[in-house]
Amino acid sequence: MGIKSAYFAGGCFWGVEYYFEKLEGVQSAISGYMGGHLQNPTYRDICSGTTGHLEVVQINYDADIVSFEELTKLFFEIHDPTQSNGQGPDIGSQYLSAIFYNDEKEKECSESLIKILEDKGYFIATKLIDNVNIIFYEAEDYHQDYYFVHNKTPYCHSYTKKF
Repeated sequence: MGIKSAYFAGGCFWGVEYYFEKLEGVQSAISGYMGGHLQNPTYRDICSGTTGHLEVVQINYDADIVSFEELTKLFFEIHDPTQSNGQGPDIGSQYLSAIFYNDEKEKECSESLIKILEDKGYFIATKLIDNVNIIFYEAEDYHQDYYFVHNKTPYCHSYTKKF
């Protein structure tokens, strides 16, 4: 299967990146922006809330070690997928929850996991967005590996077992 990429928006990208980097099979977790109308957006641009971009983490993973389903389960367990206006104290359109799926198999997997969560009583706000023709823009260097560089832990992400 080899190296694949998955794209998750779960609020502030620092916390999402932090948890995915610890997962076996993940080669890299890169903070960036997706989904807006402005080419080559900066952090300042997307913080305005007018570009339509979400803070996203590109997960490059070895599909022989970890599956898209396992990644997606972790995604749902490290943020609050029921919050519709941001994530924790970070409120705004750039902090919404979304999965940018690459193909129908990823979409179906995501829908299946959402159904499981809904059957458990969760109202899932996470949007599923077709990744066709959507560009991932890597965030500025100072956003990469933020919690490792600053020797801190996430303030608006934590792990909660849901599956």
